[in-house]
Amino acid sequence: MGSIPMTKEGFEKLRKDLEHLQKVERPKVIRDIREARAHGDLSENAEYDAAKDRQAFVEKKITEISQKVRRVQIVDTSKLSKDKVGFGCTIVLYNLNEKKEIKYTITGEDESDPIEYKISVNSPIAHALLGKEKGDIVEVRVPAGIKKLKIKDIK
Repeated sequence: MGSIPMTKEGFEKLRKDLEHLQKVERPKVIRDIREARAHGDLSENAEYDAAKDRQAFVEKKITEISQKVRRVQIVDTSKLSKDKVGFGCTIVLYNLNEKKEIKYTITGEDESDPIEYKISVNSPIAHALLGKEKGDIVEVRVPAGIKKLKIKDIK
């Protein structure tokens, strides 16, 4: 397995998620299991079954995030060139189809958040933009059709 490119902010969020699972969720699940056991017969104890299912979920998430944290390669976006679109760039685009401006930040897979306009470096839009310069027009196929985007600025 290779490294996972990530911004410092994305890494800190991932680390905090792991810490929350380990220090808050795991102890809570252990308490819930202990409490459910105190209710007696485990064969018909829905609370016990739910707590064990939650424990399995929490432990799986801890393992997944721990593995990611060990593989993260933090990318210092302040040192990246802003001449061409690349990882960590924020791109101001003009959507020629919809006649409106939009701004995306290209992040790693684990940092992407469409609501905050953070798109994965592996997304179709990011793939179309990578390596392009201010003023370039790109066409990208999305589920709704083909988007025509003009790069107004790279930050």
